[in-house]
Amino acid sequence: MIEALKSDDIVNKVGGRFKLTALIQRRIVEIMQGARPLVERTPGMTDMELVVQEILEDKIGINYNESDIEAPK
Repeated sequence: MIEALKSDDIVNKVGGRFKLTALIQRRIVEIMQGARPLVERTPGMTDMELVVQEILEDKIGINYNESDIEAPK
């Protein structure tokens, strides 16, 4: 299991577990369709680990200003 997902820090960063799951799913699809990783991919790193690392490094996130999703408080 990815250690970062055991902490609530990443969940709070995006505003909840549902929003985190949706963000991860959307980004994994982009990666599978050929999008370039925004962080350095180490050998053996899964797509899931890559996306979590992108979130932790604030490379991706939810744009609350351009979506109908309520921003976290």
